[in-house]
Amino acid sequence: MSAAAAEAAPSGPGAQPRVLDYCLPIVAFGLLTWIESHLTVDQFPIAYAVKALVVTACLIVFRGPLAEIRVKASEIPASVLIGLIVFALWVGIDRAFSYQHLGSRTAFDPTPLRQSSGWIAFLVVRFYGLVLMVPVMEEIFWRSFMLRYLTQLDFRRLAVGTFSASALWVMVAGSALTHPEWLVAAIASLVYALWLRRTRSLFASIVAHATTNAALGAYVLTTGSWQYW
Repeated sequence: MSAAAAEAAPSGPGAQPRVLDYCLPIVAFGLLTWIESHLTVDQFPIAYAVKALVVTACLIVFRGPLAEIRVKASEIPASVLIGLIVFALWVGIDRAFSYQHLGSRTAFDPTPLRQSSGWIAFLVVRFYGLVLMVPVMEEIFWRSFMLRYLTQLDFRRLAVGTFSASALWVMVAGSALTHPEWLVAAIASLVYALWLRRTRSLFASIVAHATTNAALGAYVLTTGSWQYW
């Protein structure tokens, strides 16, 4: 079977994840985020819910990489601490230094929803996307797939957390360019990658990433800093 045919073949029980499995969720997320940016503010809650549904479906259907996430309770405390440090750096550096951002986020202010039945539903969906969906999707693509693929094309021969210095810097640059706050995003990406190398655990980097995002979400809600939303 050719390499192309092998990539196209469906993955069965015990089969190795395909390149498509790593890439499709984040491609769907990026496409739907682009569509979202062309909608009105009033359409954002529904658009985000649709995005969360589609990306989650992609993660489930193309679930091969999920097998790389091996839960280990002993890794949680240190990973949470790493995530909180990244959060402090994200907000602190972004507020302390003036630099050109790469565009902007939707900056949706959900305050008008507070008086409606949709308030709790929106928060549940938004924090699900922020704290669970996005960290899993991004860690699978950037830290599991890209780091190894940029190190060696036959990336499956490399254990998670094994990567070259050149792959690290290319991955950091690539992931940073997908965020308006590219500078702090680069720092976050570097920290998560180094934590992955230290622990050899995708679960650990996901917990760190999820903690950063949860803290950022709480910060946005308490301060009204919707530009991070």
